[in-house]
Amino acid sequence: MGSPRMTLQTQLVLRALLEDPAKQRYGLELCELVGLPSGTIYPILARLEQVGWVDSTWEDPAVHEEAGRPRRRFYRITKDGAEQARLALAHAYRARKQPLPGWAATHPVGEGECHEDTAPVSRPAG
Repeated sequence: MGSPRMTLQTQLVLRALLEDPAKQRYGLELCELVGLPSGTIYPILARLEQVGWVDSTWEDPAVHEEAGRPRRRFYRITKDGAEQARLALAHAYRARKQPLPGWAATHPVGEGECHEDTAPVSRPAG
């Protein structure tokens, strides 16, 4: 087992799964929760399952047939996956809180915008 790439999108999916680790969630439900398209969510879920952080199961055929919709695949974070995800998210958070490189602290972002370590940039009128 390894660790998945900790992209912002992966972090969003992990946070959604960690909201209620015992709850099974289906892919489109996760899309709605994190605000990402299915073409982003499903590859992330596949990678998380591949490293053992997530388990998946298919919905009972009778349930989806009765509901008149496609069969759902449910995902749930594993116990080990929850522990690893919490550590990875904490590490990613700490990494983002590092001071900006010297060039970024003096590089203007745009009018009224700022990096977290710099003051807003204002430009003279006209």
